[in-house]
Amino acid sequence: MTATDPALTALAQGWCALSLLHGKIETHIERALQAEHGLSVREYSLLDVLSRQHDGEGGHLQMKQVADAVVLSQSATTRLVTRLEDRGLLARYLCPTDRRGIYTDVSESGAALLAEARPTNDTALREALDAAALEPELAPLVRAVEAVRVPA
Repeated sequence: MTATDPALTALAQGWCALSLLHGKIETHIERALQAEHGLSVREYSLLDVLSRQHDGEGGHLQMKQVADAVVLSQSATTRLVTRLEDRGLLARYLCPTDRRGIYTDVSESGAALLAEARPTNDTALREALDAAALEPELAPLVRAVEAVRVPA
């Protein structure tokens, strides 16, 4: 394959369309979350990921797992955790069975803010997808996103 190969060109166009869709969605959600709740998309995502962990075996996530879930480096995730902890939305504590491990949990105020922000996030996501569905180059990607079902 060469740089002018039609298959590569189509692949690159598809990737550009996917990147465009992601950017449009993230920008729309960011504006809504900032305006209504003073949260960035990354902050919301981190609170959401941490709120879904549980206290049972394997329930607490390691920082690498959290970083992977919010698509950030470990150092960026640690800085984000620190910012949210400083705002009282998260709390860190030592693992009871391994003193080297540190867990991060959503605080009561973090859980309350997340509960308030979830409908805003969901509405903004729906609005962004509906707007993107009107663009011919993005409509197939929107349908693909809507068809994805994560097992419960």
